[in-house]
Amino acid sequence: MVVPYPLLNRTLVMTKRVSRRWRPRSLLQLVLLAFLVVMLPLGILMYQAGQALSELSHLADVSARQAVEESRRARVLSNLAVEMERSARQYAVLEQESLLDLYAERHNEFRELLAMQRRFLPDNPDVQALEEQLLLLSQLPELDPEALEVWLSLFVPFAEHTEAMRQATNRQIDASIEIISARAEAVQSRLWLQTTALVSASLLLMLLFSWLIIRPVRQLERRILSIGSGVETNDRDTIQGPAELVQLGDRLDWLSTRLSDLEAQKQQFLRHMSHELKTPLASVREGSALLADGVAGEMTPRQREILALIDSSGRELQRLIEQLLDYNLLQHNQRITLEQVDLATLVKATLAKHRLALEHKGMRVTAFDGPLEWVVDRTAVGRILDNLVSNAIAYGEDGGELLLRAHAGREHLILDVANSGEPIAEHDRARLFEPFYQGRSRRKGPLKGSGIGLSVAADCARIQNGSLGLIEDREYEVCFRLTLPRQALPLTTENNKMEPVEVGISARSEER
Repeated sequence: MVVPYPLLNRTLVMTKRVSRRWRPRSLLQLVLLAFLVVMLPLGILMYQAGQALSELSHLADVSARQAVEESRRARVLSNLAVEMERSARQYAVLEQESLLDLYAERHNEFRELLAMQRRFLPDNPDVQALEEQLLLLSQLPELDPEALEVWLSLFVPFAEHTEAMRQATNRQIDASIEIISARAEAVQSRLWLQTTALVSASLLLMLLFSWLIIRPVRQLERRILSIGSGVETNDRDTIQGPAELVQLGDRLDWLSTRLSDLEAQKQQFLRHMSHELKTPLASVREGSALLADGVAGEMTPRQREILALIDSSGRELQRLIEQLLDYNLLQHNQRITLEQVDLATLVKATLAKHRLALEHKGMRVTAFDGPLEWVVDRTAVGRILDNLVSNAIAYGEDGGELLLRAHAGREHLILDVANSGEPIAEHDRARLFEPFYQGRSRRKGPLKGSGIGLSVAADCARIQNGSLGLIEDREYEVCFRLTLPRQALPLTTENNKMEPVEVGISARSEER
């Protein structure tokens, strides 16, 4: 059954209007209503099918009874015709009054049955001929041999017409059976059409009520996904449906507002905390620098050792504050600046930054030689390398090895940072890149980490459409792999110079 598109469109529009004006009070009410409405066409179908079957049964019963009755009557008429002829011939020979009475009795029975048969075969010529002949055979002639012989000869066409009437009755019964069969086929066709229409109506109603139930659930699902991804739009869909789902939508709105407030408070706390920590830290580092320059006088070797400890702790604290600022920035600024960068030079600059810590750790460093140019965000890749090298220094083996290797393929760049030492526990690997998560492995040093270094590194890889993960290596216990895709570098024509170009990251890339 093909439904025209304009009709379907008008039906959907009317359904939306009705759903806006009427809303079920509960989900149970909607489900029960859907069950009743969907079962209504099926109930109508069952009723019509029962009526059709009852009609066919009654028609078949009446026709069967009529066929049996007419067949029996035709057979009785044939037998009566034979008995009438036998009684008449016996009377002509024996001349007994009892035979005459028997003939008259059979004659009356034949006349009564013939009258009934005429109602079944109203226009049959054999019935009319039998009525005429029956009138001639009503009275016996006088026992004159010639007249009696003529009278007895009337029984021959009389028997022929009786047999013809019986055959006509059978043909009429066959015709009635054919009519019943045709009627049954018509009823069956009508029943199939009704079944198709009503089942289609039930399916349409099922789809309608399924849509009425699923639509608010899908709206809630989109709302939950938007809340979870942190990207919410102002044009929220109004939840239309059962009261429980509408109330749940209101609760989600409240939850979204509450989460937004908490996120704003968190970011404000991070900004204020970072600022408040950096101010006294700058004073501490400035004072330690003045003491190291001998402004307050010469210091003993023991005092210089304590001053060096204060200075290194200040640098470590500054690094932690910078990580917090990087994490806060990455959560809200998803723009990158693409440029052609020599990664070998960037790696050397990162290692030079950590030279003193590596020497103090006694780690042997092996890095790849350049040049190796790739289109990346210099700042983001620098943060990744800085955090990975700092992580290797903090958790690596004293006097161990640090390896940095890279391979540039046609579509991806692979950069590995591996170190020797204690391997990362299996139960910590799943949550290794979660912010503020610290595994069971402890840092080697006086300060405890913040747990956001790897999270910042993973976010820096993600905003460049890359990935950062922990892989298995045959030579080193810990190996992090950075994978960055090849990206085209847009050019700005200004004095034929190549300039870095900022690229915005879509909101979808924020989802983990």
